[in-house]
Amino acid sequence: MHADSSSSASPSRKRLLIVGGVAGGASAAARARRLSEEAEIILFERGEDISFANCGLPYHIGGDIPEREALLVQTPESMYGRFRIDVRVRSEVLSIDRQARELVVRDLKTGREYREGYDALILSPGAAPVRPPIPGAESKRVLTLRNMADMDHIKSIIDTEKPERAVVIGGGYIGLEMAEALRRRNVSVVLVERLPQVMTPVDPEIAAPLHQELRAKGVDLRLSAAVVAIREDGNKVTVVMGDGSEVTGSLVIMSVGVKPETTLAVQAGLALGSRGGIKVDEHMRTNDPNIYAVGDAVEVPLHGGGDGLIPLAGPANRQGRIAADVIFGRESSYRSTQGTAICKVFDLDVAVTGLNEGTLKAQGRRYEKIYVHPNNHAEYYPGSSKMALKLLFDHDGRILGAQAVGAGGIDKAIDVLATALRAGMTVYDLEHLELCYAPPYGSAKDPVNYAGFVAANVLRGDHRQIHADQLPDQSDNPFLLDVRNLPELAIGTIPDATVIPLNELRDHLDELPPDRRIIAFCMIGLRGYLAARLLEQHGFDAVNLAGGYKTWKAFGSLPLRAVAKESATT
Repeated sequence: MHADSSSSASPSRKRLLIVGGVAGGASAAARARRLSEEAEIILFERGEDISFANCGLPYHIGGDIPEREALLVQTPESMYGRFRIDVRVRSEVLSIDRQARELVVRDLKTGREYREGYDALILSPGAAPVRPPIPGAESKRVLTLRNMADMDHIKSIIDTEKPERAVVIGGGYIGLEMAEALRRRNVSVVLVERLPQVMTPVDPEIAAPLHQELRAKGVDLRLSAAVVAIREDGNKVTVVMGDGSEVTGSLVIMSVGVKPETTLAVQAGLALGSRGGIKVDEHMRTNDPNIYAVGDAVEVPLHGGGDGLIPLAGPANRQGRIAADVIFGRESSYRSTQGTAICKVFDLDVAVTGLNEGTLKAQGRRYEKIYVHPNNHAEYYPGSSKMALKLLFDHDGRILGAQAVGAGGIDKAIDVLATALRAGMTVYDLEHLELCYAPPYGSAKDPVNYAGFVAANVLRGDHRQIHADQLPDQSDNPFLLDVRNLPELAIGTIPDATVIPLNELRDHLDELPPDRRIIAFCMIGLRGYLAARLLEQHGFDAVNLAGGYKTWKAFGSLPLRAVAKESATT
């Protein structure tokens, strides 16, 4: 039934079996064929579709992608026509006989079970949506979104029943995308998240604008709300929260995360990692030298330390390619995952790469951070908007991670920073990057350059800063100095701050306390930096509030009040 790969005359004459399609399995199959016309390649898929754009599922439900067929990347017919790959849909692999190097497969259309031998096996089972162990979670009105069939079911309910309200449980990628899709279909949405923020790959202050955007677009956002029960009553379903509150809708979208599909691997005795995914080496090989695993089911090293489960299409595609390379004698290895990702939340984009601050704290790492709020392109060109960009780096300047949120330019900034992170660049290198500039596309001082300038200034000692989350811990009686112009106070200021506009600061130096630390701040950090530099050179102990009032507000401010210092010229 199979050949011994160790004694095979040609490494290309292999019998390769692949379990699971979509990004990892389908990519591995196509790559394997490009490397060997002689290999026999069989791909088993439990569902009907082998290669579809699962990241596009919410956008078809919402109507952004009108044609369902646009999501089908490959079909069994197209895979056979182009690559001569034997694709068997509705085929469930029941077990792996590692000693005989055979799979036991059930044809779900006929119920017939049979065995297929392999020289090499690639597992790409993916990850399954989590259904938490709460009463009612298995209700037929509680839906998840993983594949085309799930998408069709959700869309059919919206098309035929025209529900007035839906409850989305979970504020991750799928939850946020489904909230927007449902609102586009004129469905009222309650979004329930048990944590204090949505989009947990980013830190809380970067997520804060998403909360504002969701509420502005009509989403009833419930944060720090744990679901304890779900009750179904006919065509209605009620979600009960831990505080006793309830919300009723016509359907519930459960999007609290995914877990790797490891049942087949565990039954076969393959090793799992510390996070519960299939353990693989840098060549995507499991502890069985003839079995490889790729995609959402595997545990991979994170760039910067530790291991993680990263259910993203980009890494899955690369892993499938690497596994095929290694099987057919190519030297190839996986170089860790940065977790680079982006999500559209109505009119905002949020993106991340590398380690976030929460992870760095958990690892006990020393790090520094800066915030900048540049425009996505030249401010004078129509349509410009400000972004919030956070950069994390170590004390040698090495980039550790970055996050950004805004209405434009987020993908470009994070893509550049992701490349810089992968290349081992420092914040000093960011100062010298030469990036595209024309008024419709960018600024002469690109946001990435800008972040590099600020970070490098911090490390050189030219920019002494304090962070908004450190303010409540100040015990040395600091003097808060708001250097914005008086009309800007309409939106508030930090409690107990004295206001002296930057351009008038030199005329009021004798009114500042010489024996107290002065924390200068403006709206986004630039004028606060200029004020701190000015005051330092006049002998004051002055620092800038990183990211200004805008970042402080994002951390969750107290009620606002101001002590305005009127100038003689006002």
